[in-house]
Amino acid sequence: MARFKNNKKKGRVIVKPIAKKNQANVDHVTGDKIPKSFVFSRMKLPGSVKQLQMDLRKLMLPYTALNLKEKKRNTLRDFLNVSGPMGVTHFLMLSKTASSLSLRVARTPQGPTLTFKIHQYSLASDIAQSQLRPRCPQDLFQSPPLIVLSGFGSQELHLKLATIMFQNIFPAIDINTVKLSTCQRLVLLNYNKDTKLIDFRHYSIRLQPVGVSRRIRKFVQNHKVPDLRNLQDVSDFVTKAGYGSESEGDEEAATVTLSSDLGRANRGSTKSAVKLQEIGPRMTMQLVKVEEGLCSGGIIFSEYENVDGKKEKEKKKQNEDGEAEEEEDSEDEGEEGSAEEDGEDMDEDFED
Repeated sequence: MARFKNNKKKGRVIVKPIAKKNQANVDHVTGDKIPKSFVFSRMKLPGSVKQLQMDLRKLMLPYTALNLKEKKRNTLRDFLNVSGPMGVTHFLMLSKTASSLSLRVARTPQGPTLTFKIHQYSLASDIAQSQLRPRCPQDLFQSPPLIVLSGFGSQELHLKLATIMFQNIFPAIDINTVKLSTCQRLVLLNYNKDTKLIDFRHYSIRLQPVGVSRRIRKFVQNHKVPDLRNLQDVSDFVTKAGYGSESEGDEEAATVTLSSDLGRANRGSTKSAVKLQEIGPRMTMQLVKVEEGLCSGGIIFSEYENVDGKKEKEKKKQNEDGEAEEEEDSEDEGEEGSAEEDGEDMDEDFED
C-alpha cells in the first residue's frame, strides 16, 4: 500500500488565525495597522505560570492568537517568520528561572525589547475566588481594553520607552466616535517612583443607573417576571430596600452622563455610575532592562548595571577620600620633620 508523504516541517509554529473575516486590519483613527500580539514562552513553564500565560492571552484579545501552540524546538526566528504575514506587531514572552520570573515585551521585527521582573502575580481564577460576585460575561473580550498609565511622567529615557510601548500595544481610540458598548475592559499600570515597581491591573467596566434600586435594575436588565408571592402589593417590590452595597456611595466624581443608550437600564442623557471590577491577572513587576533590538542589540538601560555603577562610584569615592587623607597626613609629617631639623640647626648655631 502506498504511503502518503508527511510534509510537515520541523520547528513549525502552529497558530490559529488571529483576524476574522469581518475584523479590520487598519486603525480608522491613525490609519496604521491594528497592533496584534503573540504571547508565548520558549521554555517549559510550571502550571501556575502556564495559566498566567493563558490569562495574558485572554487580556490581549481579540487581536492575539489565543490557541498559539509552541514547541520546545521553536526558536525566536520561527515566531518572527510567522508574525510577518499575520501582521503581528508585539511579542510577550514569559520565562522562568530558579530565582525569578520575567516578562519581555518586544516590538517586531526590530525591537526594542523591555524586560520586566515579576515580583508577585495573581491569576484570574484567584481574583474570581476572592470576590463575592465575580463578573465575566461572554462578550467581555470581543473588544480590546482601554489603557491607563499613571506615574509615567518622568523624563527618563527607559520610562518614555515603556510609555510608548504600552500605548502602542493596544489600538488607539477616538473619544468622539468610539462606541460605548466597546469600552468594557480597562488595563491600569501604575508606576511608583520610590520603589520603581509597576502595578499591573485588569478591570471590567460596567455602568449602573444612579438612583435605581438593585431589584429594579435586575428586573430591567434580565427582563424576567419577579417573584411576588411573599408581597402584599406590587408597590412593596418597588419600595422595599434593595439598594445593597453595590448601589450605595454613588459619588458625583464616579458618575457620567451618557451620550447614547447602553443596554436596557442605561439610557442616553441620564447619569450612570461607573463601576470597575477586577478580573485579573494581577502583577507587580519592575523594569530591569531595555535592549535596542529584538531580544538583542545594545543595552539602553539596565537596573543591575545602575546599582553596580552606584556601588563602584561610592567605592571609588571612598578610595579617593582615603588617598587624600593619607596625602594630608604625609604632608603634616613632612612639615613636622622639617621643623625638628630647623630646631636642631638653631641649637648648633647657638652653641657655636
